[in-house]
Amino acid sequence: MRPGRQLAVLGLIFVVLYLLVFFAGGASGGLKDRLEPKLGLDLVGGTRLTLEATNSVDGQPPTAENLEEARQIIESRVNAFGVAEAEVVTEGNRNIVISLPGENRDLTEVGSAAELRFRKVLKAADGSGTAPAPAATPAPGGSATPAPSGSAKPSGSAAPSGSAAPKATASPSGGQGGMAPAPSASASAAPSATPSAGAATPTPSASEEPVPQSVEEQRKAVEQKVGAAAWAAANGLKSPADLAADPSLAEKLKPFAGLDPREVAVLPATMQFNVPQISCAQLDKRPPASISAPDQQVVACEDGAAKYLLDQAKVLGTDVEDASAVLDQTSQWVVSLDFTGAGQDKWTGLTREAFNNEGQACDATALGQDGKCRVAVVLDNEIVSSPEIQGVLTGNSQITGSFNQGDASALAGQLRYGALPVTFEEQEQQNVTATLGASHLRAGLLAAGIGMALVIIYSFFYYRLLGSVIFLSLVLSALLVFGALVVLGRQIGFTLTLAGIAGMIVSLGVAADSFVIYFERLKDEIREGRSPRSAVPRAWIRARRTIISANAITLMSAVVLYVVSVGAVKGFAFALGLATVLDLVVVFLFRHPIMTMFARTSAFLSPRVSGLGRALPPRTAEPAKPRNPRVKEA
Repeated sequence: MRPGRQLAVLGLIFVVLYLLVFFAGGASGGLKDRLEPKLGLDLVGGTRLTLEATNSVDGQPPTAENLEEARQIIESRVNAFGVAEAEVVTEGNRNIVISLPGENRDLTEVGSAAELRFRKVLKAADGSGTAPAPAATPAPGGSATPAPSGSAKPSGSAAPSGSAAPKATASPSGGQGGMAPAPSASASAAPSATPSAGAATPTPSASEEPVPQSVEEQRKAVEQKVGAAAWAAANGLKSPADLAADPSLAEKLKPFAGLDPREVAVLPATMQFNVPQISCAQLDKRPPASISAPDQQVVACEDGAAKYLLDQAKVLGTDVEDASAVLDQTSQWVVSLDFTGAGQDKWTGLTREAFNNEGQACDATALGQDGKCRVAVVLDNEIVSSPEIQGVLTGNSQITGSFNQGDASALAGQLRYGALPVTFEEQEQQNVTATLGASHLRAGLLAAGIGMALVIIYSFFYYRLLGSVIFLSLVLSALLVFGALVVLGRQIGFTLTLAGIAGMIVSLGVAADSFVIYFERLKDEIREGRSPRSAVPRAWIRARRTIISANAITLMSAVVLYVVSVGAVKGFAFALGLATVLDLVVVFLFRHPIMTMFARTSAFLSPRVSGLGRALPPRTAEPAKPRNPRVKEA
């Protein structure tokens, strides 16, 4: 063979690779900047959040299109923070991973669905989870229903957590009063089937509400858990006040207090509202998208204390054209909402219904202090506020509340970029300081250095001259891997993490195995009587299959691990596979050619120098030539 050709090909690969490192797209700055690979947040510090897509109906993973759309929306929300080099990627068919290298920030809200709903408050009740005590004396007028000012939740404008006020003062339409509108808008999302707000709102029973088959099966499981008596008692309730008239119901309904939030979420909205034992603590922890259906009545809580039965959503987040965080006239941060043309008409119609209480849809417990209906603005499962509507609003609105600049900007970003097509649950949020990241990097590099040094020391001790082949091969592999990391980081966004460094350390063992296979096979050939020069190519042919098979198994393991894993394990698998492939390149283009060249040297024939030890036959000294005998003359 001609070893110079293989070595020339290897040299060409190095030239091309490092031209890409120094001059390809994304290469900028000084020499150090151009040689710096893209490091993960566990090496430089930052925040990583893993979100898992969920489906409250059938439990199936989202479509690839929906997951990608969600990724783009989340990326837009993260970029709205103004951070640099944020990374939002999908992993598998359910997960989205958000990484902010160098940033420690709470990312929980970027994964919220941000489904905005405007709903009338139809009824209000206590959400503490305790049954109402029997009234000692009848309420004025003989009604067991509290008066408007005596509802379980402070009514109307009593300390709402957020409000929606018109940008410009708009006088109420139809001559109904002369008060300038000062409503507040709160967002809550909770599905449950009910008629529209214009009717007298008879609430459907559990048997009347159409539900998917999977939800119906979950309801049956809940019915079995609480028992037939409790289920029948809950179905018979017309309002939470029924327990005041019949105290024996409280004992029957106790099993509902033991339901977890997922079980509560599948109950009919009327049951969630009427059963006092179902508390706001349970309702607030329902899975995402539990109350997102806009054409159903829902139940949601405000401030964790008041439980509301809410009407169908007449105005949605899709009716909002733009949202921005601004300071109002009192120097408080608010979220300004600009409605679309059709959305503005819907908003005006909703405020008209609430102001006039059309069809008497809002009962006495839900009215504000001025006797007007309230509108709850619902964001996902949370009521932001539920102000009393004091006029028909014909202009845009603001969501006000106890916002700081960050909160208002985050909410505005959620609304501006739209609701996610998929609901997510937070799986893991990791915060790593820059100091800890630097410590991880030093530890990883130290471990890699120690591993390589031990391999080289052992190879020189055992193989002597052949140890130099191992040393040079490992150095060349390291240079190839490093250059590939820099280029891949710029071109495809590959990020080197601590797990990736671990994968490269493991690859050192794979490379060392290749040397052992080759060198031991070379010894076998020499023991069989072949000269070193002829033993090198024969040993290569026989060892090549084993080397390829061993590396192929490692590579397949890395590929399988990369496909089925997520997070740091995926980085480990990628680094291991990359190092294995480049080790094969060095084996074919450097190790065998350099061994062919060594076989032609005199040092290779010395057992003490070559490292072949007892495989080489000992050199024997040539027999001394007999001296010519001198014939003595007689």
